[in-house]
Amino acid sequence: MRRGRKGEITMHSDDFGFGTQIRKSPYFDATVRWGAKGFSVYNHMYIPRDFGDPEQNFWTLVNDAILCDVAVERQVEITGPDAAAFVQMLTPRDLSTMAVGQCKYVLITNAEGGILNDPILLRLAENHFWISLADSDILLWTQGVAVHSGMDVTIREPDVSPLQLQGPKSGEIMRALFGDDIMDLKYYWLREVDLDGIPLIVSRTGWSSELGYELYLRDGSQGDVLWERIMATGMAYGLKPGHTSSIRRIEGGMLSYHADADINTNPYELGLDRLVNLDMDAEFIGKAALRRIKDEGVTRKQVGLIIDCDPIKGPNTTFWAINKDGTNVGKVTSAVYSPRLECNIALAMVAVDCAVIGAQVEVITPSGPTQAIVVERPFYDPKKKLAAA
Repeated sequence: MRRGRKGEITMHSDDFGFGTQIRKSPYFDATVRWGAKGFSVYNHMYIPRDFGDPEQNFWTLVNDAILCDVAVERQVEITGPDAAAFVQMLTPRDLSTMAVGQCKYVLITNAEGGILNDPILLRLAENHFWISLADSDILLWTQGVAVHSGMDVTIREPDVSPLQLQGPKSGEIMRALFGDDIMDLKYYWLREVDLDGIPLIVSRTGWSSELGYELYLRDGSQGDVLWERIMATGMAYGLKPGHTSSIRRIEGGMLSYHADADINTNPYELGLDRLVNLDMDAEFIGKAALRRIKDEGVTRKQVGLIIDCDPIKGPNTTFWAINKDGTNVGKVTSAVYSPRLECNIALAMVAVDCAVIGAQVEVITPSGPTQAIVVERPFYDPKKKLAAA
């Protein structure tokens, strides 16, 4: 701790940590300087989760812009003559038309069809891919798969650390940083750029369902300089340091791995049939299992819920049981109060008999049982018009 002006106590980045086994991002010192008050751990690295007021963070995101340290989205880099074939083997999504410079949201499945990760895949060159990870050890999985694959690939974690610049003013900030040409970058495409000599890959992606960009720093030693450069430019547009918003994520129906999906969840339960192509010639891990699951049908499905109780104080930290006529039929996986929608919204996994719009169920919240109704998800901007603008 440090004693600042007028005797107030402030946190110094050197004071924080649980040992060297949990990594600090290239932006860690900057986020502490700019007011980060709490962190979580994701892919063995600290991620800022609190800048003081989650609701204000949400309003800044949807009205102006926020800059988020998401270096925890570690990259698995796959290169070599067989890189494209190897990447296709990892995912049930058909990549045959994926162009160099394109990004795709994909699922990585195991032999039973369970979801191991739901990353963004970036194609930097014909035989050069990054898998931009959600929270699980896919580096180990891919290296293990490669051992007996017979394919000529090299797999490693590169020195790459993303930032997310998200919100309706993010485009104007990007124009101020990079010039008019950056405005041609399309949704789910990437471009190699540099900013004052700092090497970057920029993509039109993010975890907010708002207009946004991810800036992949390719030299971790310049993290502090990059953060300050973006903040200095963005201040005129209302940019604030922030964190990924649980409110906006749940409004947008976006998955959080380990919460809304895990190794025991399959794509059909989540309504992600579009990310599975059983008819393509290419083989992928889990193809036979997913064909069987599709043929037999699932016993549970993800739904949206509106929960009828006082505003939830922050996101749920445990899974809440869901009952119907006294019988357990599922669980709430992510729940939060939306100040924009003025109601409690949730993602939940329920038995298929209850996965019907308008169905009434009982949710066992920490404050007691309450009623909930099954609704469409996403809860806001279901066509992603804001993000794809």
